[in-house]
Parts: sequence; structure tokens; C-alpha cells
Amino acid sequence: MKKIGRNEPCPCGSGRKFKQCHLGKEDELSPKEMDDFTVEMSSLITDLPAVWYGRSREMVDKLDIKTLTGTSAGIRFVDLKAYQSLNLSGDRSTAEEKSGAGGILINVLKTKPSDPDNLYMAISPDIGDSALIHQLAHVLDYLGGSRLAPGIAKPLSFELGLPSEHLEHPHEFAYWLDYLRKEFDVQLDADDSIVDFLFENQMLIKGLDIEKQDQTVLKMKSEQMMRFLSERSGEIDALICELPGYIGSRVKKD
Repeated sequence: MKKIGRNEPCPCGSGRKFKQCHLGKEDELSPKEMDDFTVEMSSLITDLPAVWYGRSREMVDKLDIKTLTGTSAGIRFVDLKAYQSLNLSGDRSTAEEKSGAGGILINVLKTKPSDPDNLYMAISPDIGDSALIHQLAHVLDYLGGSRLAPGIAKPLSFELGLPSEHLEHPHEFAYWLDYLRKEFDVQLDADDSIVDFLFENQMLIKGLDIEKQDQTVLKMKSEQMMRFLSERSGEIDALICELPGYIGSRVKKD
């Protein structure tokens, strides 16, 4: 990706200066801003040594990607710190991940130029099961779920003024999260337990609605989700209060 001056307009189209908008958060830019990510830059990522932290090998070996999604893409894991040290993205905000362990799905537009056959995840040595299946759910959602374009959620949430998590975790993502939770007997952390609760109650936004980018529909469904969370806050708090990642009761806040 070409270097953008700190005081230049942000390529996301917000009208703000780059330093005030997506500086340090380049992975949140939409696909059109990733067009000039070169093969050489891509190779810096795909040439990183493969790692197998946590239960990553067990899970990938057991998942039949072809059967589940209809695609033959592979999954490769690289070290999170090694990836971040390349300074090709603004993943600093995701360095501290669920349950104190790190994991991110690297934007496929960054790795496709040099390795179109694999998706890449950057993970830390102490990655927990919940964080791992969270990222694997993103992989399955991309390959055989909502199939949303990489990087669309956060710029769209910024544009519409919606919570980014409402668009980052569509209904189809939660379907795969639930599948992986059951398949590998994983206790979800607090945040993902809320996603799972929303999924069970049919409150998550469908990928097709996000793809259409209909502002009226997305805002309406986001508001419905927020109202549902407020109305069921006591039940949700009881559900997550003893789980990793719990930050305190949300009942009084609502």
C-alpha cells in the first residue's frame, strides 16, 4: 500500500486528515484502498514461518474446509508479533486479544497477491481456544458464509455511525462460531457469548443486508439489536459474569 502522508486526506473518504482517521488502522480500509498492495509487500507476510500455537493444528486438521464451504482454500498461521513487526498494517489495537491472547485474520487482500490459495491468521503463542475459534469463524464466514469483502465493516460502521461489532459479526459469522464451539468443545468468552446469545435470538444482521449497504435497514437493525441488549441486560449479565473477558455488570449502564 502506498505511503500516505499524515496530513493528506484519509483514503476512506471521511474528509478527515489521515492522522486523525485511519493512521495506525490501515487494516480497516475498504478493498478499493488496498488495490496497490504489491506482490513484494504481500510476500513479506506469506514468507513468514508457519507456527502452530495452541490448538491451531488440531482444529485445522479436523476442519474439512472443502466440505464445509465448497472452497479448497488453506489456512496458514504466522506469529502475531512477527506480522506486526512488518509494519504493514495498523493492528496495534488487536495485539491484546480475547482472554489475554492474540489472534487476527489478516486481510486476504494483503496475502492474495503472493499466495491466493491460503488465508493467513497471525496468532500469539498463548492464544486461547475462544480467540482461535473466533478467528476461524471469520475464515469460514468469508469462505462459506456472508462472503463479505474484507475490510468492509469498520469503514461502513464509521460512515453510518453504527457500532463496528454489529457489522463485523453478521448472522453467518455467528453460525460458524456456534459450529466451532460445539465441534471443539470451547467455552466462549464474555463478548462471544453475547454474540452467540444474539444469534440464538435471531438478532444479528445478515451478511446480505451489510453487502447492500442500505443505510435505513442497517440503522434500523442496529437499533433493534441495541434495544434487545438493553431489555435483556440482566439475563445477559448472568450469562457472562463468570466468563473470561467480563468487564463488570452492564445492567446499571442500561
